[in-house]
This record gives sequence, structure tokens and C-alpha cells, in this order.
Amino acid sequence: MMPSCLLKLTRVVLSHKPWALFIVIFVFVSFAYVKLYSGIWEDPKSRGPLYSLSAEISCAHYVPSPLDIAGEPSPSTGNVFFVETSEQTTPSYLFSCSVESAARTHPMSRVVVLMKGLAKGNTSLPKHWAFSLLSCFPNVEIRPLDLTELFSGTPLKRWYLWPLRHWEPHFLAVLSDACRIVLMWKFGGIYLDTDFIVLKNLQNLTNALGIQDDDVLNGAFLSFKPKHEFMELCMQDFVENYNGWVWGHQGPELVTRVFKKWCSLQTIKSMSCKGVSALAPEAVYPIPWQDWKKLFEAVSALELHKLLKNTYAVHIWNKLSHGTKLEIPSQALLAQLYSQFCPATYAKMKQD
Repeated sequence: MMPSCLLKLTRVVLSHKPWALFIVIFVFVSFAYVKLYSGIWEDPKSRGPLYSLSAEISCAHYVPSPLDIAGEPSPSTGNVFFVETSEQTTPSYLFSCSVESAARTHPMSRVVVLMKGLAKGNTSLPKHWAFSLLSCFPNVEIRPLDLTELFSGTPLKRWYLWPLRHWEPHFLAVLSDACRIVLMWKFGGIYLDTDFIVLKNLQNLTNALGIQDDDVLNGAFLSFKPKHEFMELCMQDFVENYNGWVWGHQGPELVTRVFKKWCSLQTIKSMSCKGVSALAPEAVYPIPWQDWKKLFEAVSALELHKLLKNTYAVHIWNKLSHGTKLEIPSQALLAQLYSQFCPATYAKMKQD
């Protein structure tokens, strides 16, 4: 139907001004791109099997070590946020490990997982092993992500409501970039991408973000007090310097731009400036993105300890590493991280 409409439109515009041909080509290419993009965005391999209620995880079996959680999480400690901006409701092993490792290292905090694919008002989660496993942790809360509500009262509301926004090539990544800075501004606490494995409690890293490599910060980890001016400036920059067609422009490049202005810097370095800290790479990005294959290489326990001595969390660079097979069990760096910091997820991986 769409191609026949375009053919008719082409006949009409060719009889008018030549520049109209450009519009036809643009519309056709955009349509073809969106069809292709929607088909390849979701990796079929990441779709886990749906489990019936009878196949629910046994908490006693899959959570072998003590959780050290005394009663309810304290409201005085900030939440730890994860966000899934796609419609995906079949979490991967890495997603499960990220949330589990955060829950174990932050027993007195709420670990809040916001997922766009969950229906509002539905009290039951999809029947999937990861939801069943994560429900074993009393401090984990999995909730629907209401984007209109989240962006209300912020400069990003008008940005989000523009009707053609979802046509942009990096829309889901940019949407995630938007969610994290609004969450930090509205509620404060800690934000983590779902491809982190958390090694230590992050609550003492306040008003901080990490350096990923030379002269570039990354917003995959953020820790801020609510209504912090730095996050407000990030929201302003998001709207004023918006470019959804360049990968990273609203993500690492945005927080880097804002930090350089905040500190009047030309080059990023590990430092604290006006109450905001840029953490050295080993804090949360000990494996540079260029060296992501090291995650799949064998290391000794001693090497692992030395590598992660000053590390709070390890970013797994899932955009690059997701297609690489991980042997379970093995001495691969990533396998050892799973084994030590998300043992329940690791047990499920071994079973599968």
C-alpha cells in the first residue's frame, strides 16, 4: 500500500518543482529504514522461553548465599534505578545479573527496574525466569515505565511528545539517555545501565559520574542528589543542543559537554569540581570499550583481584559484546564476575 501511494505521489510531484523529488526519496528511504530498524532491533537470541507458574524459580535453590537484608529497605538511602526503554519483557542473563548484583550490594536500598513493555495497572509480571528469580530479592521492585509521567514538569516533555520522534535512528538509546537524567533530577539516587555488574556498594559515590576513557565521560553510571543543578543543566543541554541522528550526542557527549562547562575545562580529568566528581576509569569502566574482548579471556583469581582492586562496578559494553559466546563455567573474566556477584543468575546459566 505504501509503495503504490509513493508512486502516485511521484507522478504528481514530477510535474511540479524538481525539489519535490527530494521529499519523495526522503519519505521512501525513511519508510524503508523504519521497517528494517523495527525488524532488527530485537535480537531473537535474547528472547528467553516463557515459563508457566509451575516453573517458577525456587528462591531457596537459586539464592544460595545470605542476602543480609533486615526488614524493609531504608527510605533514607537513595534508590538504584535500571531502565528498559524498549518493549522487551524477556530479560537476558546480563540484565538479570545487573539487577541481582545491585540488589546484593545495596541491601538497604530499593532497586527499581522500570520497563516500558510492562502494562500499566497490571499487577502480575510476565512469566519469565528472570522476573521469578529477581522476585527472590525483597529490595527489588519491577515497575512499568510511564514516559509521559516521567517527563512531565521537565524541559524534555515537549521533546518527547513530538510525533515523529520515534523515527530517529537511535531513538531507543536517546530515550534511555533522557530517562536517566530526568530520574536523577527528579528523584536522585543511582542510575545504572543494564549491562553493569556491581561489585561494591555505590552509595558513597555522591554527585558523581565516571570517565570512560581519555576526555570522555559516560552516563551509564550516575549518582546524584535530587534536583541537583548539574542534572538540570544536562536537561537544558539535552533540549538546546539536541541531535538524535548522531550516536552518543545525547549520552557520553552530553555529560562531557556539561562537565567541561561546569568546571571550565578543556580536557576531562579525574577530579571533583563544584561538588561533582569525575571518577577515574577504574571506578566503573575498568575495561575500556576498545578492549571489551578481554571480558571473554581467561584470567587468574590474582589477576582479577588486581584488575578490580579500585573498582565499584564493571561495564560490560553489551552493544559490542552481546553476540560473543561465553563458556559457562570457565575462567573467563566475565564468567568469574557472574559467579561471584550474581550467583543466582549464574546457577540458572549453568542449568541452561
